[in-house]
Amino acid sequence: MNQDTKKQRAAAAALDYLGDGVVIGVGTGSTVNFFIDGLAAVRQRIAGAVSSSVASTRRLEAHGIPVLDLNDAGELELYVDGADEATRGLHLIKGGGGALTREKIIAAASHRFVCIVDEQKLVERLGGFPLPVEVIPMARAHVARELARLGGEPVWREAFVTDNGNHILDVRHLSIPDPVALEGEINQIAGVVTVGLFARRPADVLLVGTAEGVVTLARDA
Repeated sequence: MNQDTKKQRAAAAALDYLGDGVVIGVGTGSTVNFFIDGLAAVRQRIAGAVSSSVASTRRLEAHGIPVLDLNDAGELELYVDGADEATRGLHLIKGGGGALTREKIIAAASHRFVCIVDEQKLVERLGGFPLPVEVIPMARAHVARELARLGGEPVWREAFVTDNGNHILDVRHLSIPDPVALEGEINQIAGVVTVGLFARRPADVLLVGTAEGVVTLARDA
């Protein structure tokens, strides 16, 4: 079974978490694209969506789903997004698509965060996937030096600018035994907008698409 089928299974399972008449948060990425496509068939159930990226906004609007500003929507009942890595403790690395800051804001504003991944994204410890860090452009070199002091190898994602007009440093070979502590430490570096660790506000539910079906991991289990 190919990875797309596993992603589709996880995305379809997330539709079961929809409430009626609410505004939901929608993330970014290939698995989320399957969710948006599935959402199109039941779009009449929701009042609209808050999008984490220009790409997701375009896809939502193409399906006739209203896209709202978070300032107007207020607190959200549900946020659905993917991840580049996830643990059974529901800690995540996100930001491979460069939308980590808006994703983190929407996650913070949502009562329930449902993360959808295929089984290849489930890991014992975070750090195999390079950790994205969004930085103010003028601070890129300074932040890179500080990240190197933490033991990582930061690489500037050249020819890429976030939807917020910032740069991304992808930190390779970084040991992450304590995701909550490292998230706080990196966020304190001057010039960092945010880091792609979602540990202080982890997922509430992780839906893992596999060849056998969907495995559900939940914080309140």
